[in-house]
Amino acid sequence: MAAAWLRLLALAGVAGATFRFASYYTDHMVLQKEPAGAVVWGYGEPGAAVTLSLARDGDVVMKKVAQVKEPSGTWKTVLDPMAHGGPYALTAEQRSENLTLQDIYFGDVWLCSGQSNMVMTVLQIANASQELAAASRYPYVRVFAAAPVRSDVELEDLAWIDLPWSVPTAGILGHGNFTYFSALCWLFGRYLYEALRYPVGLVESAWSGTPIEAWSSPRALQACGLQEDTGRLSPREHLSEPQVSSVLWNAMIHPLLNMTLRGIIWYQGETNAFLHTDLYNCTFPALIADWRQAFHAGSAGQTGPLLPFGFVQLATYRRQSPDDSFARLRWHQTADFGFAPNPRMPGTFMAVAMDLGDEHSPYGSIHPRDKRNVAHRLHLGARAVAYGEKGLVFQGPYPTRATVDVARGLINVTYNQELLWRQRGERAFEVCCSSQPPLSPCKWVPAPVVAVESHMVTLAPTGCGALALGLRYAWAEWPCEYEACTLYNGQGLPAPPFLLNARL
Repeated sequence: MAAAWLRLLALAGVAGATFRFASYYTDHMVLQKEPAGAVVWGYGEPGAAVTLSLARDGDVVMKKVAQVKEPSGTWKTVLDPMAHGGPYALTAEQRSENLTLQDIYFGDVWLCSGQSNMVMTVLQIANASQELAAASRYPYVRVFAAAPVRSDVELEDLAWIDLPWSVPTAGILGHGNFTYFSALCWLFGRYLYEALRYPVGLVESAWSGTPIEAWSSPRALQACGLQEDTGRLSPREHLSEPQVSSVLWNAMIHPLLNMTLRGIIWYQGETNAFLHTDLYNCTFPALIADWRQAFHAGSAGQTGPLLPFGFVQLATYRRQSPDDSFARLRWHQTADFGFAPNPRMPGTFMAVAMDLGDEHSPYGSIHPRDKRNVAHRLHLGARAVAYGEKGLVFQGPYPTRATVDVARGLINVTYNQELLWRQRGERAFEVCCSSQPPLSPCKWVPAPVVAVESHMVTLAPTGCGALALGLRYAWAEWPCEYEACTLYNGQGLPAPPFLLNARL
């Protein structure tokens, strides 16, 4: 009932000047803690003054006054930076009217976005009953979900809400299939809370089956040579569809820009394995840069300009497929560096998921049920990149160089971490061969592993030797079985796929 009421209220507020908080300010919410100041905004009578009071145990600890702007009828203020904790009451007064939000906490606020693997609920994942039973043990991990809405124009506020800020329960986290609340978002927040030991606020804004173009602003699309209405669908009468460029940016991200955030996590890309795949090495970095700039500006500079941004590299799909679209997309997710952070994607972190395949998932193999490992790997990246935790290993091994032993016909690949060899994987490594480089087409042939030392893998390419033009690893839709890729580090993190194009 509360969610339905908020939906109607949000819709009504688009056209009216009803005195109210913006749609995503409700009881039980988490506001961003120090050193940033939390932004609070809403609607009121144009020209009126709105007084905000923050109180704890009946004692007012802060007051702010904001003017309602004309003609928008909106007011906004930045609270003084607050230490983590609560509960607080937040009251807004306009003339004789007042509104009070209860049970407010200060902590870190993370936005979770993407497509269906982000939308999957706890009810759908492995060990669901265990996770649901444990939900009540985390009352300071609060959850909020925007509803899937599209728009041809940028909206000021959310038009629809699926879940107002809530204290987690089994019923909320197990609401249904591909609805709300996100299992990955929840598990990430739970792991983060266990490390931080202070409140964490999780905001889900995701929609199944959507391409990155739909989540991108026109600015970001233009940076990659795409027009605003470029998308899967045409002609223009279909521009309200969720696959079309910018419609989800307009309705599900733009309304959140005033929110002060600590970071973002993202699980998206499956749709782009079939749409503009080889543009993803531009569209993804462009989206990250654009969202950072937009959240920084929208929050009056309170959200950091290098907002930490974590993402999940695509999991397995189609075991026997000869296609390499998922492999290419995984590579492009890293802006063709193979790892994150990197020079084109600073302040980012990545969870490798290619070893978590789930061929028998009732939701299709494209939707693996092991979200716990994904969230754990993602939260390690957050602790290292967003929180600066020193000495924490959050990435798998990555090659630093590859050299050819011409006399023996072998290739030695040196890695930056100590290696664990789990599976031989005859086709895990492949070399690109050509007798007349670079004119002849590339022929990828297996390069079986013959030895693994502390930091080195020795390969024996089949009939290529010194003529190898390139080397790649785990370059397949389904590169390995569950938790059984070829190489890991001592912390159990898989080596990510890579592609070396230059002559070895």
